[in-house]
Amino acid sequence: MDTKALLIEIATTLFQQKGYKGVGLNEILKECKITKGSLYHHFPNGKEELLIACLQSMEKAITTDIEDIFKRHQTTQEALHVMIEKLVADFEREGTIIGYTFSSMVSEMASLSEPVRYACSSLYTKIQGIYSNKLVEDGFSKEAAQSIALMMTASIEGAMMLCLTQKASDPLKTISHLLPKIIADENHTKRIVTAD
Repeated sequence: MDTKALLIEIATTLFQQKGYKGVGLNEILKECKITKGSLYHHFPNGKEELLIACLQSMEKAITTDIEDIFKRHQTTQEALHVMIEKLVADFEREGTIIGYTFSSMVSEMASLSEPVRYACSSLYTKIQGIYSNKLVEDGFSKEAAQSIALMMTASIEGAMMLCLTQKASDPLKTISHLLPKIIADENHTKRIVTAD
């Protein structure tokens, strides 16, 4: 692995575990076994530029994983259930949700840095786009799909944060059962209104 990729991988893990402010450059350098000069060679603007690279790396990994799950399942409800069950299994195995949640970084940095806010917004937009596209395939209008995708994103992100604070997977398990039912009910209601 090259130095830049190593920096991004290790810094991502540290940022997720301790938050942006909780991780110093010296800790990153020590974990990567590199010099400060090497870090600034790859990230001339320092720690914030490294954070943005970490968020972009997470965006690619997260959206690729979600897209794969949603392509393999026929309906949004099925894909959503499988995705959340994967998060539950990861949480129960690891005791945390490394790799999927970046909410702590968002809440800590998005109001302080426009480039960080933009990187976070981009990831949420792509996730919602995956959900929305699948909902449109399921027969929802574009407007309804976008609203439901927003609700799905907010519910999943909120449940992940609750899992971390409660040290229990129950919030994800709850939405794993409720979100597909809500979508099915919306779809059922849509069909009744359309039939009238």
